[in-house]
Parts: sequence; structure tokens; C-alpha cells
Amino acid sequence: MPERTSDGDWLDALADIDGVPPRRRTEVTVESPRTIISRNNSPDIAFSQSINAYRGCEHGCIYCFARPTHAYHDLSPGLDFETRLFAKPDAATLLRKELSKKSHQVNPIAMGTNTDPYQPIERDWRITRQCLEILWECRHPVYITTKSDRILRDIDLLTCMARERLVAVMISVTSLNPATARTLEPRAPHPLRRVEAIRRLADAGIPVVASISPIVPAITDHEIEDIVARVASAGARDASYIPVRLPHEVAPLFRAWLEEHYPDRAAKVMAIIHDIRGGRDNDANFGSRMRGQGVWADLIRTRFQKARKRAGFTGERVTLRTDLFRRPEGDQMSLF
Repeated sequence: MPERTSDGDWLDALADIDGVPPRRRTEVTVESPRTIISRNNSPDIAFSQSINAYRGCEHGCIYCFARPTHAYHDLSPGLDFETRLFAKPDAATLLRKELSKKSHQVNPIAMGTNTDPYQPIERDWRITRQCLEILWECRHPVYITTKSDRILRDIDLLTCMARERLVAVMISVTSLNPATARTLEPRAPHPLRRVEAIRRLADAGIPVVASISPIVPAITDHEIEDIVARVASAGARDASYIPVRLPHEVAPLFRAWLEEHYPDRAAKVMAIIHDIRGGRDNDANFGSRMRGQGVWADLIRTRFQKARKRAGFTGERVTLRTDLFRRPEGDQMSLF
């Protein structure tokens, strides 16, 4: 695949305008793994198996907890994570093979757990689309997490899967302020495009939950109530959140980002994060890593719960079906 330039996302459109520098071109390397389904037994994660069609992510979110994984390839968790990507074009073939095994446990597969399945390069590679086609053929349930309205390109498949209760989508809306979002998530779609994606998916009968994650204290926490109200009016079935996490190399990157964009409150932000994370940059303990601890964590939790209640969210979980699964038949599925 050739190197890519602009995908039409908003920071690209601003390149060389108002002092915004052009982005480095994205380089994509083909990766050929032996398997495509990853498994975990983490007690605070709602899924046990996942698919990541890509390594690295063009969205460039400064807070991304997956950044340190690029160090495994002797690449920078900083700029390399955003521009030197890996694609797995054999993912669908591997998926078919793994779903054929009698040992496969039919539980919902999660897509978008490490890197966004609908980041800009999906436009050309379409690996996420190919995997969804296999999952639909096999009637296998899937959870999708993304912060991109590019998911609407697959609304035909998702609508079919939703009718059989085989799919649920989570869309991340971190901030409604374009200036804030542009620095936090420089290549992710505009926040209002994500809200509109929630609306269109909901109108198509596809269950959508909004993720207000991460909440960055003193940067985005003042938006909690507004975001919850906006996604509720767009048709989201519920909302969730996670306070910002700063594992490994993410912490120094985040500090540098604070000093560049919010020097007036950088010390305050880190002090609150330390209060939430037990005096550290990050808390990796199961349970507390997703919600935090202390006074600030309690305050965020209380505000979020009140906002959910005002929005009419009941906390009813979206349950996907597992009883419709049928294994692939050879190289092709039967039509009937």
C-alpha cells in the first residue's frame, strides 16, 4: 500500500493555515500474525476476546494507553505510534480459520480495544469491514469501540447484525469543544461528527453507548454534564467513563502536552491525577484503574451518575446473542 497523505480529517484540512503545521505522512507496514483473536482474563474488562486489525493509530490521541505497545517494535510510543502503523490484511482469513475450530468459545469479540478499527487507513485497507463480514456470516456477536464516524460506512452490515442482536457500538466523545478535541485527539473526527454518528446508528436500530473517556481533570471534566445530555439526545442507550490513565511512556508524553497547551494549569492537572491514582501517574490495579480513588474520583463519579440519571439512562446492559453462531464451512459459507 502507498503512503497516505490527507484523509480529509479536520487537522489535515487546517495544515498550513493559522500556523498549524502539516502532519508527517503515514507509513504502513504489513504484519502477518499467526492468529488474530487475542484473549484476556482481566476481571474488570467486559470481554474475554478481541481483534485488533492495526497496530498504532493515526488519531494521535495524546492520552492513548496503547502507545507503549509500539516500544515492543523498537519504535517511539510518541510520533511513531501515530505515523508508523502496522496493518494485518490476513485478519479476515485468520478469523475464519479460528472460528472454524471446535475449541472456539462463542463469546462477544471486541474490536477497538487497543487501536481504533475505524482510523483513517481503514478507508483503503478495509480490514475491519472484512472481519465484520466474517462475523456476520458466522452470526458471531461483536462489540465495536471507536471515536470515528467512519463506522457509518459499514452501517449496512451493522444494521443486519443489530436485527439479530449481534452487535453493540461504543463511540467515544471526550470533549464537545473543537479546540480542546483538536489538541487531545488531533486526527480524530470532529466531536459533532461523532455525536451525529451516534444519532444515525441509533436511528438504524443499532445499540450505541457513549464513552466519555478519558475524563481529564481541569481540562475536560467541566463538560461531563453537557456531553451526557448531548449523547442522550442523539439516541445513545447509556454512557460510561474512565478517568485518564498514564501508563509507562504515556506519562511523559502527556506532561509535555500539558506544558505546551495548558502551561497555566499543568501542575494542577497532574496533582489531581496523582490524587485519583493513589499518588502515582498511573494505577494498574484491577478495578481501581477504571474508576480511580480518593476525593476527586468520588466527585467525578457523583457528577457522572447524576448526569446519567437526569439524561434518563437506566444502566440496562446491551446483551448480545451467542446461540446463533454457525461455524464456517470450508473456504466459503453456505448461502442458506
